[in-house]
Amino acid sequence: MGAKRAGMFWAVGVLAAVLLAGCAGTPTRGTPNVAGTDSCVPAERLEVQVAPEAQLTELSCFVKPYKKVQSLHIKVGVKNVTDKPHRYRVNLFLDNGKAVGGLIPRKGKPPVVKPGETATFTYPVKGMAGKPGGLTVLVKTIGE
Repeated sequence: MGAKRAGMFWAVGVLAAVLLAGCAGTPTRGTPNVAGTDSCVPAERLEVQVAPEAQLTELSCFVKPYKKVQSLHIKVGVKNVTDKPHRYRVNLFLDNGKAVGGLIPRKGKPPVVKPGETATFTYPVKGMAGKPGGLTVLVKTIGE
């Protein structure tokens, strides 16, 4: 019975890895070709995976109060590089185990980024008063 359970967990893990790998573009290390990139993290500690339908136009970090607590804010800009409107899911994973994310755009009728346009959003990381040592950025397209 234990071998069956272990085999099932292994199969589910492999399936999850395959599905996650197919959701975003090829990962790149170092500072991506982004106009608004600052020294948020060292270039060798930045990993970016962006869907082919998007382009990362901005990635910056700053610290300011959020709900009366000094907190890190990460600003992300995404440009729609296709001829169809899209909505994007952004996930930001920090090296200390914290993660934030959400949808771009958050609201709208319909909530999409039109072709050729750029949308930005700032994600607060509550209680983290300094810049991270490493950062992984995932940008995925949400199904139509």
